Amino acid sequence: MAVTFRQLTPAFGAEVSGVDIAEGVSNADFAEIARLFNDYSVLVFRGQRIDNAQQIAFSKRFGPLEGTVRSNVGAGSEIAVISNVDPETDKILPVEDWRNVYNSGNEMWHTDSSFKRVPATASLLSGREVPPEEGETEFATGRAAWDDLEDALKEELEDLVAIHDFAYSRGLIRSDLVDEAQRRETPPVPQAVIRRNPANGRRNIYAGAHASHIRGRDVEESRAFLRSLTERIVQECYTYTHRWRQGDLVMWDNRCCLHRGRPWNKGKYRRVMHRTTVAGIGPTAA
Repeated sequence: MAVTFRQLTPAFGAEVSGVDIAEGVSNADFAEIARLFNDYSVLVFRGQRIDNAQQIAFSKRFGPLEGTVRSNVGAGSEIAVISNVDPETDKILPVEDWRNVYNSGNEMWHTDSSFKRVPATASLLSGREVPPEEGETEFATGRAAWDDLEDALKEELEDLVAIHDFAYSRGLIRSDLVDEAQRRETPPVPQAVIRRNPANGRRNIYAGAHASHIRGRDVEESRAFLRSLTERIVQECYTYTHRWRQGDLVMWDNRCCLHRGRPWNKGKYRRVMHRTTVAGIGPTAA
């Protein structure tokens, strides 16, 4: 079966058919998937009943993978487990459990690993267990938002550098969620506010919750400015809401998309997601 797709929104996103990742993807089919990724930024593959090894193998075709940060379940591995289920007891965690509070940071608009010196290229999220209602993932395209900016603002943004800081973003939830060891692991880093896709030259706004402030500007004023940029990106016309089915694999371009998880009844329904993250190719700013 040939790879086919249907566009999910007028601005971005595509649902891809004719792919069985567990069986393997031919070089020709993979080339088409890579093209769709660069063109549409978010790809949805339905009905992919894959294990960790199959997910890792497919993800590595896009490039080397990042290891997870220390606080994640399975830290240091190539799979990040994002879940409300205790891996030792296989029971749903209490809603107030530290792990649930920590993971609630994923419900803020962000881009994965922008707090690293070399930010991620892509994330691939596999829905191993999904709740019957709620728990969606929303995506927003900074590319279409950039295209629609007024020229004066485009010119202002062109050379700006933001400082991205994991401790800052988790501190928006609770001040004690990041300890000193993790602060040392993820120190603040500079990132360009405007990025360009090397595959097609298209530019986009690069913002989100990890962006603490703009280098060389007043911290509080620049935080308000960065929040306004994020608000531009997440307008309804630039967003796609993915309603999960078990076995879905969703891939997105961290270079140009923000995303956030949506709440669900964490005390009632299990939600187990396995994420692989394709590493970036270099820093975005000096």
